[in-house]
Amino acid sequence: MLKLKKINRTNIGEILKLEVFDNQKNFVATNNSSIIEAYIAITENNNVFTFGIYNDDTPIGFLMIGYDVDSDGEGAPEIAKGNYNIWRLMIDKKYQGKGFGKKAMNLALEFVNTFPCGTAKYCWLSYESDNVVAQQLYKSVGFVETDEKDREEIVAVLKL
Repeated sequence: MLKLKKINRTNIGEILKLEVFDNQKNFVATNNSSIIEAYIAITENNNVFTFGIYNDDTPIGFLMIGYDVDSDGEGAPEIAKGNYNIWRLMIDKKYQGKGFGKKAMNLALEFVNTFPCGTAKYCWLSYESDNVVAQQLYKSVGFVETDEKDREEIVAVLKL
């Protein structure tokens, strides 16, 4: 059964070992970089949640969820203000193509819908325009592309 477990000192090592295929490395930051970004965001009083994605007791992926804009707010898309975002999602290369991405997205949205940082109207995410697999995944769970960009990435939103 697929589940999310908060990243902590006992599971961080196994999450850091997970990786995507070489041809996907331009699409998603390493889990190491993501956890460092989360740590920095948290020390700046931003709201970030990091999870290992587990199939039973086997770690198969990483998920990071944010809320609102960073403390400086610089460069954030308009939709970020007061809303949740799927900041990172990765499934290890050994477990891709088995439906875990969609199940993990549904678990992420279940978590977001608990409104751990307060109510919001939207959940948003962004992805590279040539990441067709991500585009299809996000569309399959209800995200709709907008005209907005997050730097060069396409922004998609889901009404909560």
